Amino acid sequence: MTIFLLELASEEIPARMQAAAAEQLRTRFIDAMKAAALPHGTVTADATPRRLWLIAEGVALASDAASEERRGPKADAPPQAIEGFLRSTGLTRDELEARDEAKGRFLYAVLKSEGRPAADILAEAIPVIVRAFQWPKSMRWGAASASTASPRWVRPLTGIIALLDDAVVPFVVHGVTSGRTTRGHRIHAPGLLEIAGAETYADQLRAAKVLVSSAERRGLIEAGAAKAAAAADLTIIPDAGLITENAGLTEWPVPLLGGFDPAFLAVPREVIQLTMRTNQKYFACADSTGALAPAFVCVANLEPSDGGAAVVKGNERVLSARLSDAKFFWDQDLATVKAGGLEAFLPKLGDIVFHEKLGTLAGKVDRVAKLARWLVESGAVTAPLPSSREGLGEGSASEAASAGGSLPLAPSPSPSLKREGSSLADLAERAARLAKADLVSATVGEFPEVQGIAGRYLALAAGEDPAVADAIRDHYKPVGQGDDVPTAQVSVAVALADKLDTLASFFAINERPTGSRDPFALRRAGLGLIQLILANRLRLSVGLSFLEAIIILREQVMQNDQDMTSTVADKEVFDFVIDRLKVQQREAGVRHDLIDAVFALGGEDDLVRLLARVQALQAFVVTDDGANLLAGYKRAANILRIEGAKAPLPSSREGLGEGAQREPSPHPSEEPSRASHGPAPDPSLEREGCLAAALDAALPAAAAAVAREDFTAAMTALAALRAPVDAFFDGVMVNDPDPAVRGNRLALLARFRDAVHTVADFSRVEG
Repeated sequence: MTIFLLELASEEIPARMQAAAAEQLRTRFIDAMKAAALPHGTVTADATPRRLWLIAEGVALASDAASEERRGPKADAPPQAIEGFLRSTGLTRDELEARDEAKGRFLYAVLKSEGRPAADILAEAIPVIVRAFQWPKSMRWGAASASTASPRWVRPLTGIIALLDDAVVPFVVHGVTSGRTTRGHRIHAPGLLEIAGAETYADQLRAAKVLVSSAERRGLIEAGAAKAAAAADLTIIPDAGLITENAGLTEWPVPLLGGFDPAFLAVPREVIQLTMRTNQKYFACADSTGALAPAFVCVANLEPSDGGAAVVKGNERVLSARLSDAKFFWDQDLATVKAGGLEAFLPKLGDIVFHEKLGTLAGKVDRVAKLARWLVESGAVTAPLPSSREGLGEGSASEAASAGGSLPLAPSPSPSLKREGSSLADLAERAARLAKADLVSATVGEFPEVQGIAGRYLALAAGEDPAVADAIRDHYKPVGQGDDVPTAQVSVAVALADKLDTLASFFAINERPTGSRDPFALRRAGLGLIQLILANRLRLSVGLSFLEAIIILREQVMQNDQDMTSTVADKEVFDFVIDRLKVQQREAGVRHDLIDAVFALGGEDDLVRLLARVQALQAFVVTDDGANLLAGYKRAANILRIEGAKAPLPSSREGLGEGAQREPSPHPSEEPSRASHGPAPDPSLEREGCLAAALDAALPAAAAAVAREDFTAAMTALAALRAPVDAFFDGVMVNDPDPAVRGNRLALLARFRDAVHTVADFSRVEG
C-alpha cells in the first residue's frame, strides 16, 4: 500500500469557495478510483488560499483484476455475424465458449483483464478530474485565453504536485506538467520547494510558513485573537464565520490587536461591527460589561519583524477612514430625525416601487399599518403567554417550535387585555408606519445589512416609544430557522402583519413560488409566519388573517384605480402556509402519516391547535392505549367501508356533541324472552348494549377533553373503548339479517369512528 499526494497550486482561491472545492476534489477522486477498481484507504482533502490538496492513504499498487462475459450469436450463426463478434472482443474463434441454452447453443466471450498499475490509473484520472472541476466562478488566462475553449480554473493554475509515495506521477493538464515542486509562504519562503513525498508534505510546508490544515489555522486564529484581546482586558465577540473566512485568507495567520478613536462609538455598534467584519475582516472586542470596545483584532498573513506595529498602524488608518464615513452618514440621519422625526424619511418611500402591480413601498407600509392595528384589536396578538413553559425545556419558545416540541396552548385573550388593545393598537400602527423609514436613510444606503437596526436607533433618538423602536428593528424577523423570534406584542403584530401582507399580496397577483423559483422569498415569509405564531402560541385564525390582508389590499388597489391581474381566495395562500408547516414538521422528525392524519381533517386554521394535535398524536400512538385505539378503529373502519360499498350506511346519529344516550335496537326475540322469563337474553345484544353504554360514557369525556384542547386525554378516553369494541366484534354479527339490528350496529361503529375523527383521521396512520 502506498500514499498518493495531489496539490493543485494557483493564485488566491476565494475563501468562500475553498471548503466546497476540497470536498469536490475528494469526491471526484473517490469516484474515479472506484470506477478504475483501484482500492485505497482514507482520503483527505483541504485548501489554503494558494493550493488545493489531497492525500489518499493505502492506495493499492494495482487495480483489481476483472472478468467480463459477453454473449454472442448462436454457434450456427452466419460467419459474418461470428466474425463481427470476434472483432468486437479481440478474441479468436477457438477462445469462444459454446453454451447450451433453452433457445439454442450460443457463443460466449470471457474477457479477462489484469490489474493496471496505480501510477497509470492516476496519470489518466487526475487530468480528467481537473478538466471536469466545477467552480462557482472561473477564469481563462495566458495566450490561450483568446479562445473560449481555453483552460479554465478559479485563478491561473500555477503548478501540480502528483506523488505516489516518493515517485512523480507524470501527466500534463491545462498546460501544466505534474512534478514535486511547490512554493512556501509568499513573504517568508517565496522560493521553490521540492516535496519528498506525501508523508513529509505538511511538515515541509510548515517549515516554509504554510499551514496546510484549515482546521489548524482556524484554531490558531481563535486562540490567538482571544489572547490578543485578553492582553487589553477585552474579549472577542464570537464570530465563527469570520474565523473561517480569515483561515481562508491566510496561510500563516498571526492575530494582532488594534484600536480606534472612542468617538466613533457614537455610531451604532452594529454599524461599527459590520464595517469591521465586512470590509476589513476584523474581530470586534467587548469590555467587561459587554459593551463594544474601541478595539479590534486583525489577522496578518505573516510574522512581522516589528511585532506587528506597522501592520496594526496601517489597519487602524484604514478602519478610521471607514468609520469616518459611517459617522458622517449617521450624523446626517440624526440631524434629519431631530429636525423632523422619523417621519421625515417617509415621503421618499412613495418614490420606491415595491412591485409594479402592488404600487410603492409607501402603499405597502399603509397596508401593514392597517393590518397590524387589526391584529391587535382582534385580540390575535394580545393573548397572555402561559406562565409555565412546560414542554419547552430550557430552550426558547422558538427553539421548541422549530424542533417540533410540545407547545402549551395559550388561553383566549382576556377582557382586560382587549381593553388595553387601543393603546397597543396605536403603538403597533405607529411602529408599522415607521418600520420602513430607515430604508431611505443615508446609513442604510451605505450599509444595507443594518436595515431595521438603524431604524431602531433613529426612532429612539427621535423620542419614539421603546416598544415602537424595538418593533422597527424586529419586524423583519425571523429571517431563518436559527434567527430570533420576536415576542413583544407590538413587535409581533408588526412582524406578523408584514409577512401576512407580503404573502397575500403576491398571491393576489399570481406571483406564487413554483419549483425552485421564489424571487420574492415567499417560502421564507411563510416559515417566518409559522415561527411567529408557534413561538408565541398565537391563537389566531390564519385564514381570516389572510382574508383581512386581501381585503385591505383590494381597498387600496381600488382607491388607486388599479386592476389586479387575478382574484385569489385566502384559502390558496393559507394552503401554501400549511404546506410549509408540514415540511417543517417532517424536517423536525414528525412522522408524515401522523401529520397527514391531523391535517386531513380540514376546517382548522389555528396552527397552534393543529400542531398540538400532531404532537399529542405522535406521543399517543406509541403507547399501549394508542395501539389499542388504532387497532379498534381500523377494525371498525374496515367493516364500515365494506358495508358502505354495498349500500348507504345509516347515520352515526351522535358524534362527540351533546348526543342523547340511545339503547341498542331490540332484537325481535328480546321482548318476549324478558316478559316470560324464558331463555337468557341473546349474548350479542348484551355486547351491543355494552358497547353503546361504553360509547355513552367515553364520548362525553372525549368531547370535554377536545373542548379544552387536551387531545391526549381525548384519545385516552376513546382508547378505553377497545375492550367493548373487541367484545362486540368477537360476539356480534354486525351484518344481521334484520335491517334494523344491522343498521343499529353499524351506527354504533360509525359513532366510534366519527368520535376518533374529531382528533385525527386514523385511517392515515400506518400500523
